[in-house]
Amino acid sequence: MDKLQAMEVFVHVVDAGGFTRAAEQLHMPKATVSTLIQALENALSVKLLNRTTRQVNVTADGAAYYEHCLRILADIRDTEDTLSRTHASPSGRLRVEVPSGIGQRLIIPALPDFYRRYPDITMEMGCGDRPVHLIEEGVDCAVRGGDLPDSSLIARRIGVLHFITCATPAYLETHGRPSHPDELTRHQCINYILSSSKQVLAWDFDREGVSLRKTHAGRFAVNSSEALMIAGLAGLGVMRLPSFLANEHLRSGRLERVLGDWDTAPVPLHVVYPQSRHLSATVRAFVEWVAELFAGNVDMGMA
Repeated sequence: MDKLQAMEVFVHVVDAGGFTRAAEQLHMPKATVSTLIQALENALSVKLLNRTTRQVNVTADGAAYYEHCLRILADIRDTEDTLSRTHASPSGRLRVEVPSGIGQRLIIPALPDFYRRYPDITMEMGCGDRPVHLIEEGVDCAVRGGDLPDSSLIARRIGVLHFITCATPAYLETHGRPSHPDELTRHQCINYILSSSKQVLAWDFDREGVSLRKTHAGRFAVNSSEALMIAGLAGLGVMRLPSFLANEHLRSGRLERVLGDWDTAPVPLHVVYPQSRHLSATVRAFVEWVAELFAGNVDMGMA
């Protein structure tokens, strides 16, 4: 038995919560995964996993062994990466999930620079605003906006999202221009629905120490920032749009800002990844690159 391979497989089974998903992620037959875990348990004379027809749970001994495996495998990868860094660029497959607007407007257009630096990395990028379970879905890292819940993921803050309240000139000419957040009740507001909770995202305003939180009963709502922008440009109402999406249309005159004297709290932006990926050369390359990309974007300023 290859002990290191068995340890890698064991970590994947625990992370994935089962043999089938781990086998898919590792591109191995399920029978091979099962055989390796059985051989590992026999070699250790310890039961690592409790198996039922529906799920796989780690035992107390298995949990302790899992933590040791993570450290051992991470040390090995770190040593290998350190020795090979000067001889070869990172290579291999990288699976990334990013919000739709950020992916389509900021990250994908800049990818030629990424591939000039890292030509041997093959990337699969999912662009969407639904919450993704990185470990269960075999995703290496993800870009996420908003406050992060407590989790085992490693997070690096790479920027902030600034929001602008705006609408088309034609809409404002027909319906008037709000001068106070309370006046939004008389307007059609385009809402953003959080994919995680299916709740409408509230609009927060602040001016001279006065803070307001508004939730509007608009007649149209979407769960994608790109769709939100398109709806606003179509004249469906007032919207709250990230500045990286709004600024181009504000400059062209297709959109006009309203309630500009009311501040909106910036939303933190992070890149997150499982602890088991924290020393992967491909993950590290993407994290450093996207952090550099956003550091040079005026709309993502960390103020």
